[in-house]
Amino acid sequence: MLRIQGIGPGLVTVDRPELVSQQYEAGVVDIRFVRPGTVDVTIPQQDREHTITVVVRQPTDS
Repeated sequence: MLRIQGIGPGLVTVDRPELVSQQYEAGVVDIRFVRPGTVDVTIPQQDREHTITVVVRQPTDS
């Protein structure tokens, strides 16, 4: 899970919405990665955009 605090609603975006569950409440965005894959999360801040690339891998059997 990725938690971003102190941001307005609708500002954080993902390029692969089918791979995440995203919720907003009271200035906090929670992004839960629900399927394997690569997701770019874009966060606007002070006239710039910051992108975090998250790679979620399929669990392996032990």
